[in-house]
Amino acid sequence: MRLFLQLRGFFRQHWQTYLLAMAMLACVALLNTAVPWLIGTTIDQLIAAGELAAVTDKLWLLLAMALVIYGLRFGWRLVLFGTSYRLGSLLRKQFYQRLTRLGSVFYSQQGTGDLMARATNDIDAIEVAAGEGVLSAFDGLLTFVLVLIMMLTLIDWRLTLVALLPFPFMGWGFYRISVSVHQQFQQALARFSDLNDKTQEALSGIRLVKAMGREAAEAEQFNQLARKAADTSFQVARSEALYEPLIYLALTGAMLLTLSFGGYLYWHNELTVGQLTSFTIYMGQLIWPMWAFGWLLNIIERGSAAMVRVDALLKTPDSIDDQGQQSAQHSALHCQQLSFRYTADGPDILHSIDLQLAPGKTLAIVGPTGAGKTTLLQLLMRQWECEPGTITLGDTPLAQLSLDSLRRQFAYVPQDNFLFSLSIADNIALSHPDADQDEIEQVARLAALHDDIVGFPAGYQTAVGERGVTLSGGQRQRLTIARALLSQASVLVLDDALSAVDVQTEQQILAALDTQRQSDSGRSCLIVSHRLSAVQQADEIIVLSHGQIAERGNHQQLLQSDGWYSRMWTYQQLEASLDDD
Repeated sequence: MRLFLQLRGFFRQHWQTYLLAMAMLACVALLNTAVPWLIGTTIDQLIAAGELAAVTDKLWLLLAMALVIYGLRFGWRLVLFGTSYRLGSLLRKQFYQRLTRLGSVFYSQQGTGDLMARATNDIDAIEVAAGEGVLSAFDGLLTFVLVLIMMLTLIDWRLTLVALLPFPFMGWGFYRISVSVHQQFQQALARFSDLNDKTQEALSGIRLVKAMGREAAEAEQFNQLARKAADTSFQVARSEALYEPLIYLALTGAMLLTLSFGGYLYWHNELTVGQLTSFTIYMGQLIWPMWAFGWLLNIIERGSAAMVRVDALLKTPDSIDDQGQQSAQHSALHCQQLSFRYTADGPDILHSIDLQLAPGKTLAIVGPTGAGKTTLLQLLMRQWECEPGTITLGDTPLAQLSLDSLRRQFAYVPQDNFLFSLSIADNIALSHPDADQDEIEQVARLAALHDDIVGFPAGYQTAVGERGVTLSGGQRQRLTIARALLSQASVLVLDDALSAVDVQTEQQILAALDTQRQSDSGRSCLIVSHRLSAVQQADEIIVLSHGQIAERGNHQQLLQSDGWYSRMWTYQQLEASLDDD
């Protein structure tokens, strides 16, 4: 019952609805236990009177009780299950909020399919426990106690004790089965997460799978995971299937003892036909409590196994500790002796970085692949944690700023241009939902995308499909640039955001960005690019090599030095001239 203790906060919050549901369940249980006694007395009265008219009032009473039970059953289902659905909604809300506060460290270790499984199957299992589990626990126990009291007090205590002899063996069997169900359901959830991961990966990479002709190989891997998931689910189902036969075995034994000993008492005139009939009906009513106890153990073990997985995520600490109280203001961004490694025992990714980005200026970061350029950008936006005080905005360390206000200072265009399954206009206006059509079209023109959009049949209302599948790579890049330009952020961050466009379009976009930057209250710009033509107008260019600043200066200064920048510029210019020929 540890699951109920973990959910006690929710139960306290909704105690009134649970109390109402339990009150209706109690009324149903009382009426149900009264029915067999009423039937028994009616039979005895009918035998004594010899005519149906003598028991007409009791027959009408039975009909009225049936109608009341029907109404109460409808009511408790509406109240109890409706409340459990609120728990599912609350858990999913908390789950999503926790996901939004977890950063790159967490997502580098977790699969998307596993997280989806926890948000669906696992929370469904907890939701069922909060609804049907409460029903089984309260109604099953109450019915069992009431039926037992009626059998002991109104019929015959000796017959009751004899009839209950098989029940301890059933309880021991329930315990053994519940232990197996808990362990097997945990494995089933894990295998379902693996299957979800594979499904998500296959759907995301379906074009690559087809292009490489790996349909058969991927299908075989998927089938293996599906078989493992099916096998573990079968193990759970096989264990759960033992509950019902065990219940009926125990009740059959109890009924056999009832008829044997009850017949003996009747033969010796110590029990009437009506009493024996009532007792037999009560024995039938014990089917529900026994089934409820078995079902309770089943869904509680399922819910407990699921709660372990969901609770582990809900208790995962924030990747970035958001304890800052100050609001970020547009001011100079400083790095002083910044060093960083992803793990404590890992190699240095960045070492002794010093830089400054003043308002209204453009800073470019270039260098060979793996030099640490993207990592540096993510540290500046505090997507990873670094040594306190090594990065400041103005004179304030990033840790003293609230994450929300800090992140609002940056309009980030990452290498992976993610688009939502919305229209082009909605994707552009993602950071500024209140933007009108003129504002959307203006930034689309700045990103050299407007002409492409008006060429679509639906124009700006064109649906981009999942992850922007209907657009080309260059169109996706330009759309994300337009989205960033529409935001109110004071620092525009382009992480190799022009790699999928041609040089002419690149220069058009950069010229428009430069014009907007000069007229936009000193918006700063951070550019990372492998194409040096994209950074030649920057106020300062930093060359990273093996996590260290190897060169720095403007375009002309770096060309005059015989370093990586000048050599790469010469190579790229030669390559461009050959392409023109």
